[in-house]
Amino acid sequence: MLRTPSGGAGNGTAAADSGLMSIGSVLNALRDEFPEVTISKIRFLESEGLIEPRRTPSGYRKFSADDVERLGHVLRMQRDHYLPLKVIREYLDALERGEPVRLPTVGRQRDSAEGELFAEPEVHSAARVGRAELLAAAEIGERELQEWESYGLIAPLQDGAYDAEAVTVAALVVELGRFGIEPRHLRAMKAAAERDAGLVDQVVAPLRRHRNPQTRAHAEARTKELAGLTVKLHAALVQTALGVRLP
Repeated sequence: MLRTPSGGAGNGTAAADSGLMSIGSVLNALRDEFPEVTISKIRFLESEGLIEPRRTPSGYRKFSADDVERLGHVLRMQRDHYLPLKVIREYLDALERGEPVRLPTVGRQRDSAEGELFAEPEVHSAARVGRAELLAAAEIGERELQEWESYGLIAPLQDGAYDAEAVTVAALVVELGRFGIEPRHLRAMKAAAERDAGLVDQVVAPLRRHRNPQTRAHAEARTKELAGLTVKLHAALVQTALGVRLP
């Protein structure tokens, strides 16, 4: 079980309540794996319906072991899969109902098993997130998103929604911002990415124009392969330039 439903304090025994944790204790329990987690973050996840801690008569939050476990699942899915909170909530709720569900894929995934920076990108043409979902997933305000759009880091689609990769970009921009790297500093990365994309496009363009349908279909697979190699090369070059190696 991932979550224990919240309950009233009227009939609870002292023995049962002794197993509950304050929000500060939860923060300490999570910080080893999630050093960036904050009390504000936990409260935000509660407001979004991801967790439902008990409340004392005085209004203090009390978390069960199931609440902490569910919090870990949420933070892990945000960190490793960059999933919007709505998607995470629906996935975990389906698990609790005993429904056979697969981990949703929205955006780029971390590949911890292979020890690489990122797995090869997957194209999910049907994946869309609304503006409100993007703001919630990145935990930013309208002003920040407008700034990112002004620098070309994120751009809406024609229908005003955003593709899945926007979630990944938003999460990374937020993470870099915690180290003092501002969106304006990322314009060079954006320009480099566009040059890399142009190079890949030059290679696959003849395949896309080919008269054979099978050859044209092969262009998408080749694009994925080249994009993955480009990401890995960029990561290796950055590590080499800094003289470090990521775990």
